[in-house]
Amino acid sequence: MFTGIVEELGEVTAVEELPEASRFRLRGPVVTEGAKHGDSIAVNGVCLTVVETAEGEFTADVMQETLNRSSLGALAKGSRVNLERPMELGGRLGGHLVQGHVDGTGEILSRTPSEHWELVRIALPANLSRYVVEKGSITVDGVSLTVVEAAADWFTISLIPTTLALTTLGIKGAGDPVNLEVDVLAKYVERLLAAGVNPLAANPSATDAATAEGESK
Repeated sequence: MFTGIVEELGEVTAVEELPEASRFRLRGPVVTEGAKHGDSIAVNGVCLTVVETAEGEFTADVMQETLNRSSLGALAKGSRVNLERPMELGGRLGGHLVQGHVDGTGEILSRTPSEHWELVRIALPANLSRYVVEKGSITVDGVSLTVVEAAADWFTISLIPTTLALTTLGIKGAGDPVNLEVDVLAKYVERLLAAGVNPLAANPSATDAATAEGESK
């Protein structure tokens, strides 16, 4: 589990094409400190498993499913990437709950700079539109952000100087793809409601209390 607070702007140092997969080597001295085989590191919002580490770099195997569902397939040697280690239980949750399971990709449509921040408009896939709401949370290339405005097929985010300077969102332009992960809680609620689950029915005491209150009125 991640928070969407990027720790380091890393770099792809090598890409090896494999049958229905790719192996990436990435530089990230901060996120590799203490990392070992089997650990997780989020790369542009995609949770990857560390294969090995050496001198501030780590390698990760990316299967075809991940390449199909994210923008990682477009990475090449020299590409900059957002890196984050998993959150530690008991620590501060600076962003929101992020799984590192990308739901789809969007495309940067426009950037509107101002003196102290920059407004970025991103195309939104139709199947994700219902999960994105104004003032809600969304993860863009692994960065936890607040939605400024949500339309049927696009949304906007406002980027402060720190985000522009320390993540790939400061160097991407119109037409560039970005990984999107919506709030997992919204997806769970949707699934439960579609199944006709009554949240109160799962807690008999709560159901009885609600019934008693209704009868007393």
